[in-house]
Amino acid sequence: MSAIEIKGLTKNFGNKQALKGLNMTVPAGAIYGFIGENGSGKSTTEKLICGLMPPSGGTIKLYGRDYTNPDVRAKIGVLIEAPGCFPNMSVWGNMMLQAANLGLKNAEEEIGKVLKIVRMEGAASNKFKNCSLGMKQRIGIAMALLGDPALLVLDEPINGLDADGMRIMREVLVEITKDKNRTVLISSHILGELEKIATHYGIVRGGRMIKEMTAVELDEGCRTYISLQTAEMNRAKALLSCKYSRVEKDESEHIRVYDQAAPEEPVVPLYENGIMVSEISRSKIGLEEYYIDLMHEKEVR
Repeated sequence: MSAIEIKGLTKNFGNKQALKGLNMTVPAGAIYGFIGENGSGKSTTEKLICGLMPPSGGTIKLYGRDYTNPDVRAKIGVLIEAPGCFPNMSVWGNMMLQAANLGLKNAEEEIGKVLKIVRMEGAASNKFKNCSLGMKQRIGIAMALLGDPALLVLDEPINGLDADGMRIMREVLVEITKDKNRTVLISSHILGELEKIATHYGIVRGGRMIKEMTAVELDEGCRTYISLQTAEMNRAKALLSCKYSRVEKDESEHIRVYDQAAPEEPVVPLYENGIMVSEISRSKIGLEEYYIDLMHEKEVR
């Protein structure tokens, strides 16, 4: 069964159509990376799933039932934009308020459990306003975990975090899906970090879903390339461009040859023209480059 199944979803804001018949399927137990440029419809879709606004058309089903069903709504934990906490209250106090909102009977036990999951048990007495951005985001996830939801909807939880904050967030997200078949829908612009944890992806543009795939399908679809470096980069690039259809110089000042060539093949014409190669390797593009290539293809069409 799918955790989320959306068909023909539309949303209008006056004369502006934010979603234009979006279709989306999120398998139960997945970490689903929701990707798209600003204004593509990600946040609108997440807010509709969470019932924060009504759709203009289409259907949203959660675990096979309409998203408005009270029983299925109780299965959702949400972090949209930022956690709704009182700045002068302690982390514990804010968590107790959320537990009261949810009507939890064993509130203290549940709060202790979720704070431990997000590595915040030692900061329970801290005032929320004194917490770092990474801590606040983890508090937001802890609040979303109260009540043991089956589905978490997280809007940009890793944006703005430092390297250590992102590492901790990755560990938390993997942990909360590992044991309970919990599903996470997560949007982010930091595709390199998303690639490390996501099992499925949905790429949205202009209010429409343009691609859904698994992490395995992404890996199979990513283009391989030969990366090489010489002392005569411009001359080498010009020579290889005559032989191969796509040759580029990347940010690390390496030449990339994208055709399906054996590593030694691009070296031959360079040696024949007196150009020595100092470094060569075979690699594959990541999610970020795959996304950029896909967006370019759509623009060309």
